[in-house]
Amino acid sequence: MARPRSGLSDTDPAVARRLVEAHRRMSPAEKMQRVLDCNEAAEAMAAAGLRARFGELSADELRLHLAALRLGRRTMIEVFGWDPEAPRADG
Repeated sequence: MARPRSGLSDTDPAVARRLVEAHRRMSPAEKMQRVLDCNEAAEAMAAAGLRARFGELSADELRLHLAALRLGRRTMIEVFGWDPEAPRADG
């Protein structure tokens, strides 16, 4: 049997095969839920990194900074009139 193309180069081939087979058995809804869960985890990690970098942020500031990570500084300035690199008013 050919080795599955899992992208898990450091994973035992037998384990990689089991992972691929488990994903094949998932329904589209289960796969979508996995994607949503991963996105939620990535956003939580990004938010933690932003809080570590900037200290306490209001909900609005956090949303803007998270958007800036996705869209970039230039887009944030052009679309929202907000520069993520500008000093904060409180410090």
